[in-house]
Amino acid sequence: MGQKSAVRPTTAWERAERARATGGAPTLDFETRTPYDAYVHADVLHTLQQPMSDDAGEMSFLMTTQVMELYFKLIAFELRHAQKLLRADEVWAALAPLRRTALHLEGLNASWRGLRWMTPADFNRFRDQLGEASGLQSAMYRHVEFLLGLKNPALLRPFKRQEKAHRDLLRTFESPSVWDDAIALLARHGHDIPRELLNRDVAAEHEPHPAVEEAWTEVYRDEGPGNHLRLLGEALTEVAELFGDWRYRHLATVRRAMGAKPGSGGSNGLAWLERSMARVVFPELWSARTHM
Repeated sequence: MGQKSAVRPTTAWERAERARATGGAPTLDFETRTPYDAYVHADVLHTLQQPMSDDAGEMSFLMTTQVMELYFKLIAFELRHAQKLLRADEVWAALAPLRRTALHLEGLNASWRGLRWMTPADFNRFRDQLGEASGLQSAMYRHVEFLLGLKNPALLRPFKRQEKAHRDLLRTFESPSVWDDAIALLARHGHDIPRELLNRDVAAEHEPHPAVEEAWTEVYRDEGPGNHLRLLGEALTEVAELFGDWRYRHLATVRRAMGAKPGSGGSNGLAWLERSMARVVFPELWSARTHM
């Protein structure tokens, strides 16, 4: 109760009156915790960094990883918002969360720069303390992949003993992806999409389908400003391209920090990441460009 009471909504008029009364000086005295802390919970955030070693570099590695986790959550939030709007045929409105997703991906990708200092020797100073912990075990990252249509049932297995995490991931896995919703939208707008594509197993990998390629080719033929489907295609392209950048930067960072050594979680490191990069996000949106 006390935490919520520290954040009291104010109006523009109240803020202007306060600034006039204080001559523009900031408020420095509060009855309880600062409203900033009550809103951001910075006091909690700054207790979550608990390195396993005494090596100074580990703090950089740990905090960068936590920042990435927050970005995963934000990206998943935006993608789900876009899905709701696409399902309601609010194509123009769906562009905003997709554009925000692209900007968040830019921020996520920039996070890798904070680890460019890390050589194999730097990583080896604290790596053993991580045990089997690996980024491959990030549940929130899996939500992002599933939402983008990259679905592999094997990747649910690490969470089978974490009831809530497994349940939430399974729900995302079994639900339509953003790409499924985009294809369903094309069908509702008169494009000839076979029924089996609209009801296909959401977990199945698939090759680009000619009917979906043709639908996007038709969409792009109309270059008028009122063609919201074309704008949607470009927004989705931006998301897919930046997610591809994320996967490449992940690969480059691993190569820089550990070469081709086995991964902490039991994977074969670089080879696993290279195979994952071959799985295309929004495949027909790319293959259709050959026909445009």
